Amino acid sequence: MSVITFVNHENVETGKTMSLAAIATNMAIEHNNRILVISTTDKRDKLSNCFFQEEDKKRKMNLGIFGPNAKSLDTENGIKGLGKMYRSNKITPEIITNYTKVVFKERLEILLGNEEARYDTDAMRDENKRLASLYPSVVEAASHYYDRVFVDLDFNVSPEARETIIKQSDVVVLNLSQRFTNIKTFLKTKEENPLLLSPKTLLLIGRYDKFSKFNSKNISRYLKEKNQVLTIPYNTLFFEAAEEAAVPDLFLRFKKFNDQEDRNAFFIQEVRRATENIIYRLQEIQANII
Repeated sequence: MSVITFVNHENVETGKTMSLAAIATNMAIEHNNRILVISTTDKRDKLSNCFFQEEDKKRKMNLGIFGPNAKSLDTENGIKGLGKMYRSNKITPEIITNYTKVVFKERLEILLGNEEARYDTDAMRDENKRLASLYPSVVEAASHYYDRVFVDLDFNVSPEARETIIKQSDVVVLNLSQRFTNIKTFLKTKEENPLLLSPKTLLLIGRYDKFSKFNSKNISRYLKEKNQVLTIPYNTLFFEAAEEAAVPDLFLRFKKFNDQEDRNAFFIQEVRRATENIIYRLQEIQANII
């Protein structure tokens, strides 16, 4: 049982959500794990586009790790639906799984964020804050029942809740932009932030371009990182699939992929490298704890 949180170093575009989607899907297919992905966004939910067609949002039946749930559910799933159900009762895995959407039964489920939240009135702002404050409790409950809980942690979550989730996490995947200005800023703050020096933190560059002079080896050398920075390269097939709810099908095809001359080989190789590095780091940390 472990929590893996993806977070940006700065509030800039890094491809964080797409990187998480690729790694979580690959892990669900290639490893025998039950995985829950928790989105914390209050904007258009990119994870939803990766996995679900628009009409699926109205579906009321859920098949989670606890089996078929025939209850009539709120038409709003994700954290918004869960928030309406949860008032005074403790958040439990049974409640959580009622509001997830299933990608692979007993392998991969998604709890969507409060996408496109409105902030027109004080009441709406208060409700959005209340929903965001639920995430640490959701992560805590889910971590006792799923083998892996991936958290896509956004900046709309309060600093207190963000800090709690990071403390709950066994591994934190810190996402950087390949832009040199972002890398320089990271280096300046590295020695001042305990999280950046923590053994549970891994560095990852999304939407990676291997032809840039700021490639992963050069960045790793510049940052004085012992381990090579992880990457999720930009890949046309993947980013098209992410707009068409076709990411699961794409990775099922990639599972049997062995052609090292194919243009997609580097993408698959790096997704697998990132997946294995996360698993290995979890094993290292758990071994030290034990």
